[in-house]
Amino acid sequence: MATKQRIWEPLHKLIDKACVKFSDCNPQALIEEIDQQLHDGLSLQESWQQAIQITVEKTSMEEPNWQFVAAHLFAHKLYHGASENRVYSAKQKYGSFLELIHTLTEQGLYGSYLLDHYSSQEIEQLEEAIVPERDYLFNYIGLKVLADRYLTKDFSGRVMELPQERFMIIAMHLAMNEERRVFWARQFYDVLSRLELTVATPTLSNAGKPLHQLSSCFIDTVDDSLWSIYNTNSATAQVSKHGGGVGIYLGKVRSKGSKIRGHKGASGGVIPWIRNYNNTAVAVDQLGVRRGAFAIYLDVWHADILDFLNLKTNNGDDRLKAHDIFPGVCIPDLFMEKLEARESWYLFDPHEVREEMGFSLEDSYGKEFTKRYQACVEHSTLSKKEIPALDIMKRIMVSAFETGTPFIFFRDTVNEANPNKHLGMIYSSNLCTEICQNMSATELVSEELEDGVIITKQKPGDFVVCNLSSINLGRIQNNADIARILSVQMRMLDNVIDLNHYPVKQAEITNQKYRAVGLGTSGYHQYLAQKGIRWESEDHVMEADRLFEELAYQAIRSSMELAKEKGACPAFKGSEWETGRYFERRGYMDERWQQLQQDVKRYGMRNAWVFAVAPTGSTSLIAGSTAGIDPVYSKVFVEEKRGVSIPQTAPNLNAKTTWFYKEAHHIDQLWSIRAAGKRQRHIDQSQSFNLYITPETGARDFLQLYTEAWKHGMKTIYYVRNQSVDVEECVSCSS
Repeated sequence: MATKQRIWEPLHKLIDKACVKFSDCNPQALIEEIDQQLHDGLSLQESWQQAIQITVEKTSMEEPNWQFVAAHLFAHKLYHGASENRVYSAKQKYGSFLELIHTLTEQGLYGSYLLDHYSSQEIEQLEEAIVPERDYLFNYIGLKVLADRYLTKDFSGRVMELPQERFMIIAMHLAMNEERRVFWARQFYDVLSRLELTVATPTLSNAGKPLHQLSSCFIDTVDDSLWSIYNTNSATAQVSKHGGGVGIYLGKVRSKGSKIRGHKGASGGVIPWIRNYNNTAVAVDQLGVRRGAFAIYLDVWHADILDFLNLKTNNGDDRLKAHDIFPGVCIPDLFMEKLEARESWYLFDPHEVREEMGFSLEDSYGKEFTKRYQACVEHSTLSKKEIPALDIMKRIMVSAFETGTPFIFFRDTVNEANPNKHLGMIYSSNLCTEICQNMSATELVSEELEDGVIITKQKPGDFVVCNLSSINLGRIQNNADIARILSVQMRMLDNVIDLNHYPVKQAEITNQKYRAVGLGTSGYHQYLAQKGIRWESEDHVMEADRLFEELAYQAIRSSMELAKEKGACPAFKGSEWETGRYFERRGYMDERWQQLQQDVKRYGMRNAWVFAVAPTGSTSLIAGSTAGIDPVYSKVFVEEKRGVSIPQTAPNLNAKTTWFYKEAHHIDQLWSIRAAGKRQRHIDQSQSFNLYITPETGARDFLQLYTEAWKHGMKTIYYVRNQSVDVEECVSCSS
């Protein structure tokens, strides 16, 4: 009974206090249930955890708020642990913030730059801005994920940092270079701690740390040379080591049977190199936390495309497999037109095309690509393989049905809409298909020996960097909220570019050149449910158009205001931002858009791209919102974390919203595609859009989803989520 007596009184008080807000939670019933299940012999910590588990397991559709009561209890468990480990009174929720920063800096867990930039007086001012009560905004799974993965622990694994301190450390880091750094740190902290936005998981995890890699994904282009293939392997290994996801465009590399130095049939094609990248992804496993994640893209006209589409399937030669790679296919409009007409498609070796035709087929899009492709088809001696376009699409569909991949990249749609086409081309996307930015391969200039030192000189390519953050639409009440949050959020994102630790130099050069950011959204289905909008309705399609136009306007306006204050990005001159073509292309003709267009022309854009909607898997859990732009899987579901079952519900589930939370696999996907097409008009990059199918989905209906996505102007398709197939969530891009 000793353990029970020690835990009982404080637990009783906490339960009573936590249940006050929730009329559906009966504290006495919970107390009686805990009393029955706790037994002697448990330690104090074990008793607390069991009481928390009993509480969260009461979560149901009828009583969804037990997950918040459990979070309340779990928060106090964290407070108790931190007070013991940091040696302050257990009666305090939070100890000295200044002492925490000094302690963790001395231990090498925080970077010294925090104390270099902020005086003790400034840190004490920021400590006064911390609001411990905001810990009660979390549901249980959100607080647990934050505590398990992201709160800083000492080298013995003991909790040192508490939730609001993590948010303030992120805010301090991102405000370091501001002239009014304390003011902006407070602004950043407020939107973070109110769960009005989430930052990318690398920022959430690494801000304030010695190795502060803050970006989500990196994309590299491989040239058709051994040096380039292995340079990309080395660069992406460094990216993966620092927690970044990887995208690789391999469409320039020669196909199987191509010439090498004039020797016919010598090339092994792209598959051996993909297997090599697969090995790197597995080997560079991010401190044992998770293996690296690499997406590799290939063009649908590449001669190795059929083997590429079998990379992850269960049939065929295992020596041609790369089960840990995420394949993506780059598809031009011409292929989709041939597919609809049930005509033939031709496959080519990119090396032979360059040699025979004097151009690179992959370096064009739209009408120019069609012209070049037709010239290749009509060339009498150029090697080519004819295959019905439908047969290739069938291969894509079989792989997608079995594995959830390949991702789809509609290259003409992407490049026609690119506001920065004056400086390059976009060949492919990233690991989560929301990033569309100019790409080019890094080139070897020379390798020389100087005074016994080997000096390698390279011409850096456009090595794409994804800087992500998502506004939580579930906490948005009106357009004023959007304007307020986005003006702060865009400043935070822009500061990531200057405060980042870059794994490879060419990534830093590219990031400074374009200053590209990806403002995204989470809580989309929650937003619709709270507004009483059914997913399968014209109201949804109209609201998607209205909402994302507002988001785009505020993102562009905020970037313009930053340019006015800090200067435009180097890529601005000559862009469609400057010429106004960006606004004309999207039909932004009303008075406020016309004024913004004039302001952008006058002051510039701080960021060459501003809008990209990432998946937000783990960060949505923390924020208690629905993920990205996805519908919910289920109104009530169970998360498995470290062998423990954690029930949770759709956000803000109640008698009103339950009717508007239709589950993903029961939704007519054509409604999702229509809404996505409306959103895409306003997104200068792309959106992590999933298709949801069931084992009963017929081939004809499945094919229609791909063609309708293309016709509605979508740029990319992420996973095909078959009800019977599990796919691996991207953690890096979660924002």
